Amino acid sequence: MEFEGFVIHHTVCEREPLNWDFKIHQDGSVSSSSMLVQPGQIHICLEGDFNIGYQSMSLDQKTQLFTASKIILELSRLHDISPLYLFPHSDTCPGAHFPWNALVIYPVDGYH
Repeated sequence: MEFEGFVIHHTVCEREPLNWDFKIHQDGSVSSSSMLVQPGQIHICLEGDFNIGYQSMSLDQKTQLFTASKIILELSRLHDISPLYLFPHSDTCPGAHFPWNALVIYPVDGYH
């Protein structure tokens, strides 16, 4: 199956998804679904409100972003998708202040 990229959610979204492929909990643990939510895209949901700047985030939130980055990098390698194909769930989820640069991964150099 070919994937177009990754869809990023957070749980305070007004249209919170009932389903996701991976959910990263506040304690850093990860849950995965047994089936893809939407063929062609991998949905990753972060527990909590991520519509804030990176500098304002707690250590737990930054850890969740790092975990999401690791999941994205591994799935990118496994399914031959660019880790730069990141999409918001909607115009308001995960929000205008979501720190997209914290998820940007450079495959050649690893994590930044």
